[in-house]
This record gives sequence, structure tokens and C-alpha cells, in this order.
Amino acid sequence: MNSPWFRLCLLLLPLLVRAYASPPVVPLWPGGAPGSETRRHEPEKVVGTNVSNIHHPSLTVYLPTGSPATGCAVIVAPGGGHSRVVIQHEGYNVAEWLAARGVAAFVLKYRLGRDDATPSGAAQPYAFDVHGLADAQRALRLVRSRAVEWRINPAAVGIIGFSAGGELAFLAAMRAEPGRPDAPDPIDRLSARPDFQALIYPGKSHLIQPAKGAPPVFLAAGYGDRPDISEGLARVYLLFKQVGVPAELHLYAGAGHGFGVRPTNRGPAAAWIDRFHEWLADRGLLGSPVR
Repeated sequence: MNSPWFRLCLLLLPLLVRAYASPPVVPLWPGGAPGSETRRHEPEKVVGTNVSNIHHPSLTVYLPTGSPATGCAVIVAPGGGHSRVVIQHEGYNVAEWLAARGVAAFVLKYRLGRDDATPSGAAQPYAFDVHGLADAQRALRLVRSRAVEWRINPAAVGIIGFSAGGELAFLAAMRAEPGRPDAPDPIDRLSARPDFQALIYPGKSHLIQPAKGAPPVFLAAGYGDRPDISEGLARVYLLFKQVGVPAELHLYAGAGHGFGVRPTNRGPAAAWIDRFHEWLADRGLLGSPVR
């Protein structure tokens, strides 16, 4: 039992375990995203936990682990000012937390409108409200298309967005597309309307104009955030209420921008995600455990 092969296996075992435990990444379009044909060969730019130069939009899949599946699914759209995707504390950490409580979560890596990998002065390859929106809509459809496999209730699929990702989440809710029955791709025959939306310190909050019939919304931000967000979100809550859309608002006195989900978070703002989970339950979105 002390052979070189045995010792090599012991050395490789942790690497194999980590590789096995890594959540799967699913491309939104296996054949390549429409509009990215000329950039598909380019590698992503990764700096720390920031990702840019995204030409293959995808979902990183976190299925329930610590609790029975509730049937609820959340698309997680990290922020990053449209120039990068801040994928750890506004993406993976959020998804892991939700999956541990029975909620399927899918971290969206979407195309950027001000990609920091594009040379200064060069034309940006994508528009946020065209390509980014298309990625969010495709993500909602893709999750519904695999509802049976992933043990998801297709009527309990929503989106949560942070900062610039909050803009994307709201845009997906406001420009929700029904399924196209005659679409060649079966995924495109499914609805892209989120059943709920969560906007966490969304950028350009002061520009959000809710419409009657929009999905119910959970809102959260820090008192110390920029006025257009902290004050804007308070006004947005009233606008949702005026058009009859169920809304819940949390403004945390001791927080600013970008708190997300971090081990170092302290105070009431650290528990915003608990409040979000309670809101999902209160809305009846967690349902019964899926067998």
C-alpha cells in the first residue's frame, strides 16, 4: 500500500474531489450566442473575481444541497458597472447560500455593454439592453426547459440582480417575452417572463418605471449608497405600489454599495438574503419539496 502509484493517488485525490464538486457551467446557446460570431475565439479576461470579455454567455448551476428542493429557481445576475461581472460576492456566494436552503440558483455570465477588455476608443461589441437582455431572457427560458431534470417548478422561476445586474433583472421583467410557438429552437418556445424579481442596490434606480402587471419585487439597498440608488429605490417602491405590484423594501442604515454576500459582512445588512428567503416563502414561491 506504499507504492508510488498509491502515493500519487493520494496526492491527486483532493484535486479530483474539487473537480467533481465544481458546479457545472451550461452555455446559453451551445452553438454560440447570436451576435457573438466574430468574437467567439477570444478568451475571457479574469482579474481576481472579476470577469469580462464575455462572448459565451452561460449559467453556472447550483442545485439544492443542504435542504430538499423547493421547486423555486433564481437566476443570479452579478453587477460590475456593465464593464465586468463581479462573480463571487454577487454571484457564486449568493447561489451557494440559496442552494443550501433548497432553492436552485444559476449564476448568469452575460455580455457587457462597456466591457473593460475592449481597447479604449474601440467600439463596444455589445449593447446592454440588446445582448445583455437577450442573455437574461435566454437564461429564464433555459431553466424552464430543464425544469424536470433540475426539479424546478416552471411557474417559480425568477431573477435577482445586483447593481448593474439589477438593471438587467428589471429590464428582463419589464420586457418579458412570451414563448414563440413557431420558434425552431424548442427553448425559445418557452416564456422569458420572470415570476418574481429582486433588485439589490440596482443601478439607475431613479430611472425604473414599473408597469402594471409586473412580477412582484423585493428591493434592498444601503442608506449610504449613492442618492440615485438609496433615495431612488424608496421612490421606486412607491411606484410599484401605485401600479399594484406587490413590493417589499429594505434600506439598511449601516450599509453602502456592493455588500452582496460576503463572510465579512456584519450588521443587519448581512442578513438581507435571509429577508429575501423569507419573502420567497411569504409569496408562496418555495412550495413543497420536490421529489
